[in-house]
Amino acid sequence: MEKHSYKEDIIAMLTGSFLVAQGVFFLQSANLLTGGTTGLALLISQFTPLSFGILYFLANLPFYGLAWIRFGKQFALNSLVCGALVSVITDHLDLFITLDRINELYCALAGGLLMGLGMLILFRHRASLGGFNVLCLFIQDKFGISVGKTQMTIDCCILLLSFLFVPAWLIGVSVFGAIVLNIVLTMNHKPHRYQVNYGVPSK
Repeated sequence: MEKHSYKEDIIAMLTGSFLVAQGVFFLQSANLLTGGTTGLALLISQFTPLSFGILYFLANLPFYGLAWIRFGKQFALNSLVCGALVSVITDHLDLFITLDRINELYCALAGGLLMGLGMLILFRHRASLGGFNVLCLFIQDKFGISVGKTQMTIDCCILLLSFLFVPAWLIGVSVFGAIVLNIVLTMNHKPHRYQVNYGVPSK
């Protein structure tokens, strides 16, 4: 498969990060959660004065090291930039848009679809959002298990733990959103169907 150009990668990183931030905005607006470091940041932001963006960026920092070791410098730097973009965009979206009427199911659907599409774009252009995305890509690269399946397992575990802090109705709707997100990844990011070189020379 022909390698994407640097210009294409930059545009894709901006597009993917923007879509993910939009998805997070829908989840935030309905007080919903999701899996991964995004879900952890959304949960903790409800109990601390720190914004989602700050918590999200801090939670992802350790995983950029794993990305550097396993997938190389370029992939790690791309992921760091995308994580920072999502943090900044999400924290400032309320300057441009507000939701007067909120339906939790719609927000879960829209949030899951937008985040899944954004992450898919990033994966195909040698980038991720850090966090468990990197771990899932590592597992796919090492064992051939699709990103969507691994991500869904991790997401469900995190959402189950959230039962201690969030009403069951919101957890159920959040699970729906997480399933939508991971269906997008499972259907569209399978090993050997769309292969991407994340920056590590082939053996």
